[in-house]
Amino acid sequence: MLRPLRRSRVLSWGLAGLFAVLYSCVAVNRHRRALTQAYDLGIFEQAVRAYAHGEAPVVLLKGPGYHLLGDHFHPVLATLAPLYGAFPGAVTLLLAQALLMALAVVPLSRWAYEVGGPRLACAVGVLTGLSWGIVEAVADDFHEIAFAVPLLAFAATALGRSRPVAAVLWALPLVLVKEDLGLTVAAVGVLVFRQARRGSGTRALGLGTAVFGFAATALTMLLVLPSFNPGGDFAYWGQLGAGEAAAAPWETASRLVWPPLKWLLLGLSAATAGFLGLRSPLALLCVPTLGWRLLADNPHYWGVGYHYSAVLMPLLLAALVDALRRTGAFARGAGPAVPGGATGPAVPDPAAARRARRALVVAGLVAAVTLPLFPLREIAAPGAWGTSPRLARTRAMLARIPDGATVAASNRLAAQLAGRTTVGLVCREPAPPLADALQDGPQWVVVDLADPSVHAPCAIEDTLRMLGRYELLGYRRVVDDGDLRLLRRP
Repeated sequence: MLRPLRRSRVLSWGLAGLFAVLYSCVAVNRHRRALTQAYDLGIFEQAVRAYAHGEAPVVLLKGPGYHLLGDHFHPVLATLAPLYGAFPGAVTLLLAQALLMALAVVPLSRWAYEVGGPRLACAVGVLTGLSWGIVEAVADDFHEIAFAVPLLAFAATALGRSRPVAAVLWALPLVLVKEDLGLTVAAVGVLVFRQARRGSGTRALGLGTAVFGFAATALTMLLVLPSFNPGGDFAYWGQLGAGEAAAAPWETASRLVWPPLKWLLLGLSAATAGFLGLRSPLALLCVPTLGWRLLADNPHYWGVGYHYSAVLMPLLLAALVDALRRTGAFARGAGPAVPGGATGPAVPDPAAARRARRALVVAGLVAAVTLPLFPLREIAAPGAWGTSPRLARTRAMLARIPDGATVAASNRLAAQLAGRTTVGLVCREPAPPLADALQDGPQWVVVDLADPSVHAPCAIEDTLRMLGRYELLGYRRVVDDGDLRLLRRP
């Protein structure tokens, strides 16, 4: 018994360590190449930096005096403060995210070992580590949902192994990660309730967890977030399409599947679970996240890019393992008696074995097809590891800005400066009237006019307008290298 347990631990932690290294290489190298952005790495670094100094998470990159708990509810970020205090810089956040995301491999591969042995454990661990949602998230700056990915993996695994108390304990911290995850906590409670025997205390646990999850989401969205938000409201009501759904409820069903971009998200998610995973009750844990995304008006939520799908990956892989377990394709233990009275090895049902193989092949094909399309491919791309002449000039320009200075910067450059300066976005009006900029405005203005991300959160027209106004006020060009500009307050 001890030997298989030890082997499963070595295998699961070994795979997690491998993917933690791969994720770290991709994320840190993208930051080295100045591909990270103020939205969102710079924003989160300013928040964690404030926590590390014992201050409220007021983030200049979101706007003057903007309290970040008025944007999303993620007090879990404060747990990074000691680590950031010891090792300040954006790389600390990126490494922490890589480790957290890779940690999801551990419970899923260990459960797969129990279900089908080392080969299945290795397959599930690799499928988790290569899953497109996680890979995209680790390369897309930093986000609070890095904490949710391992919590969901442990919670879903505990549910699949019929350990309701452990599932609830793993799920409860999700309400401190992001406001919508309370709905997923509620879904965990519903499944705990369904698994429990009638009249057992576990049913009360499930019901209480479901009520707590719904209440946590309602409380944070209706009271907590508006109390911190400068506008006094939940900032994303307009994107959720709640008004349209309430005015015409018959349109809700069509909103879930139209436009066709949503089919890609649904189809790829189902294929990630090998389609077989949709038979598992654990797949229902995906419903809250998919529901608000598909009903929303923001097209970014409908596709497979950005970080939004990372929380789905451990749930889909857990559903796959659970479905494989239910088929009996990987029979473990004693089988029927054989001649002579001995007990023979368990023989899996051939039809179930075929279904299991098909599901694993489908999930493997998803990983193989998406791997070249998502950022993990950069590990093997020679061009991703060099330093272009333009990058060298960008670094030299930023090096002229002293630590502790106040800076107005374009999107990607702001991410490079968030850890050592007080930086805001150049396209926005400064906190004081611009007429007083010579006295109270930023000491430095730095822009990259070739930054492809400058259309969001700021249009290039706004950046050019503000750059011109600073120059009219007497800001002097220190660097004028084509699209790279550095201005200094006189």
